[in-house]
Amino acid sequence: MDELVGFSSPRVAAERRKIAVICSYTVSLANFRLKLLQAMVDNGHEVVALGPERHAPTIKALADIGVAFMPIPMARAGLDPVADVKTLAMLWARLRRISPDVVLCYTMKPIIYGLIAARLAGVRERHALVTGLGYIFSREAKNLRLSLIRAIATRLYRVALHGHGRVFVYNEADTEDIRVGGMVDDFTRIVPVPGSGVDFDRFRPMKVPVGDPVFLMVARLLRHKGIVEFVEAARQLRARHQNARFQILGRFDPGPLAISRQEIDGWAEEGVVEYLGEADDVRPFVAACTVFVLPSYYREGIPRSILEAMATGRAIITADTPGCRATVVHGENGLIVPPRDPAELAAAMKRFIDDPLLAWQMGRRSLDVARAQFDVRAVNHLLLEKMDLLNADA
Repeated sequence: MDELVGFSSPRVAAERRKIAVICSYTVSLANFRLKLLQAMVDNGHEVVALGPERHAPTIKALADIGVAFMPIPMARAGLDPVADVKTLAMLWARLRRISPDVVLCYTMKPIIYGLIAARLAGVRERHALVTGLGYIFSREAKNLRLSLIRAIATRLYRVALHGHGRVFVYNEADTEDIRVGGMVDDFTRIVPVPGSGVDFDRFRPMKVPVGDPVFLMVARLLRHKGIVEFVEAARQLRARHQNARFQILGRFDPGPLAISRQEIDGWAEEGVVEYLGEADDVRPFVAACTVFVLPSYYREGIPRSILEAMATGRAIITADTPGCRATVVHGENGLIVPPRDPAELAAAMKRFIDDPLLAWQMGRRSLDVARAQFDVRAVNHLLLEKMDLLNADA
């Protein structure tokens, strides 16, 4: 049996609770949830994080704030009933061993299998953080196979979300699908949350660089992130504005709509875009850009990459899709364009090429919006409050 890394002693006080946080990508615990986990610890709770990969830097980052880690077998994507049943059984065994008072799961497989396992293990307080229902619930997912997967997922969500606990949701489209699909039995349990928030201690305002305009896109290399549209828009602009630069930063993904290495290399060789590879720390790349672009037609929650760019003081160009549009007041801190429309995306980027001051003006407004709506401390306070995990003495 895998040992529990950093496992601490049992509860020593009535107000101290043991919390299990389950994810499908271990690195996300450090990249996206570290401040939330820290807030749990600061409120006097014992926290165990469960994820599929033994990622040493993440495990160390968790240990540094007093959070234990336990590995679990889980494939992030794909439908393999045998593997998923094994995941469910292992989660049940892990939770029986940990015996938590509270379970919080985020992303699809942890929510479905983690919450079902938690119920079978007798955990009464079970919460879900729906960071985005995903592509299968988007308007783009129209074929028979995806419709079948959506129907199965809806039924599984109903089973998983039945009972006690909160269902935290990032955008109105996911809230509507949860309601229409009858995924919860009491709609008062649905709590809107303004994304995962942004850490202003880590992402600080930086001056917009002077010189040739740089348009940066940070995303996993998936088609529904709008990468093909970004490349086509760049191709249109490069014909007349050869000083403009278009950059893509992000990791390759094994999903069915993945962009291949051959495609990326072909675009780079053509001179249309620069591929920057992937990075654990995006801050230098965001600081070096003029405008941040995410033309996703995917069902985003609220994109963390956009929030980080806003906290850096960057103007945003994004698509009129759930989650993305929640970050931009059109014409104030950025521009919203129709999804899957390279011509409109090119026109939006051209405005910044033609007016060098626009990026500075909208970037200042982005910082104001981020501070007012997306501060990670406020987001985490809301989450802990709704889960009854705030300790007045902490």
